[in-house]
Amino acid sequence: PAEEEAFRQLSRRPDIYNILYRSIAPSISGSYTVDLKKAILCLLFGGSRKRLPDGMKLRGDINVLLLGDPSTAKSQFLKFATRVAPVGVYTSGKGSSAAGLTASVVRDARGEFYLEGGAMVLADGGIVAIDEFDKMRPADRVAIHEAMEQQTISIAKAGITTVLNSRSSVLAAANPVFGRYDDLKSASENIDLMSTILSRFDLIFLVRDVRDETRDRMICRHVMGVHIGNSGGEGDGGAGGGGLGAFGGTGVGDGNGEDDLMAAGMLGGNNLQQAAKSSTGGNSNSPAAIAENAMRVASTGAGELDVPTMKKYIQYCKAKCAPRLSDEAGDILASSYVKIRDDVRKRTMDSGQAQAAIPITVRQLEALVRVSESLAKMRLDSQVQSEDIAEALRLFKVSTMTANSTDQTNGSSAASAGTDRAGGASGGLMSAAMPSQEELMRAETFLRSRLAIGAVLNKQRIVEEAAAQGYNAMTIARAMSIMVARGEVQERNQSRMVKRVR
Repeated sequence: PAEEEAFRQLSRRPDIYNILYRSIAPSISGSYTVDLKKAILCLLFGGSRKRLPDGMKLRGDINVLLLGDPSTAKSQFLKFATRVAPVGVYTSGKGSSAAGLTASVVRDARGEFYLEGGAMVLADGGIVAIDEFDKMRPADRVAIHEAMEQQTISIAKAGITTVLNSRSSVLAAANPVFGRYDDLKSASENIDLMSTILSRFDLIFLVRDVRDETRDRMICRHVMGVHIGNSGGEGDGGAGGGGLGAFGGTGVGDGNGEDDLMAAGMLGGNNLQQAAKSSTGGNSNSPAAIAENAMRVASTGAGELDVPTMKKYIQYCKAKCAPRLSDEAGDILASSYVKIRDDVRKRTMDSGQAQAAIPITVRQLEALVRVSESLAKMRLDSQVQSEDIAEALRLFKVSTMTANSTDQTNGSSAASAGTDRAGGASGGLMSAAMPSQEELMRAETFLRSRLAIGAVLNKQRIVEEAAAQGYNAMTIARAMSIMVARGEVQERNQSRMVKRVR
């Protein structure tokens, strides 16, 4: 009863959304992590599972993909999510097979066959965190298609035919094709995943390691603060709070803007110790400690919820609340989805590509519904409000739409505007304007003069030479990709070298 009263008071706070996202991995912080934390928060709460009159089931669980450069704390987010979820299973792509993720048939000592559930069956009702998602074999990735959308696993092996439930969310982390994101290539060339699996992710975040002196100084201040502030040692308690040498973030504090980051970065020890303590959870598993932590945050609005309190609050919200869309909210979402599809179609036609890197399908419309429901569930609200829909659309634009619009480097969509508002990591990608036809022809003339027929040259060196002569690097890269598409030039050695063939 004390816990329930504390949770109800907490849910009535108008800033409950900010309190909850601050409590997601508090020792990883910075402007680029704000939207990642909000997406992981939505994944933990999930939408409402629905059963239609004809028996068809619609999933309520949200799937999120973090795609980006090494050392951007992707694995730390996955580890934290599995600790704070009511049921969490962590697995790595290279060490996972199709049978290990779904189910396997095993013969016992008496020669009889029996079923053993894999990671997605064991995580029923929770989340599965799959690290190194891009390193999985394609055949193993295909095995989780059914589990991600229908949330069942069908088995027909050794005379055993059955269907297992796998009502779990998938949080996956992956690297681009060449390890780091290559600005000279399109999004579809950087993302080595089939559209069938990409469409099953509700939110896809492109996490970039942007080289900037001011950001780098804040990173250093934060990482040093974590190590110094946590050096008193609580056994391996530092694993949760301090295992962030891998680029903990771009600042400290709650990440609500550069001023907050700078101010919190100056604080050092106490703030970071509190964050590390909150991240590891300490000895606060008792109901009294959980109620006390929830009541303190509910009354003051300061600080973060520790891991046991977050886990209990997520369980409470999922058990007590199943929000539904109103007719008005449904109309807003439908018109927004139609506009997004139209924008993607126009951008794809303007860029001359066959299709967008990340397909926008009806699954994305359902994703917007689920994210809206999860935002309402945080407040224990039975109706989805207009502000929930606005936030769901904003999250979708700064994640999937921004990752999609990196093919068109002008970023002339609401995605780039949303990224600027959020202070997201990908804003710098959108600054260059699309080259004109005249600029492309000049660039092609330069490339033909530099590349004799039959010559093989380093692509990076050609771009650097062109930049030294006043050409735009993105224009040269675009002209080169056009010549490759026409068959004039061939790429060799993982696209590092180019050879002119005609």
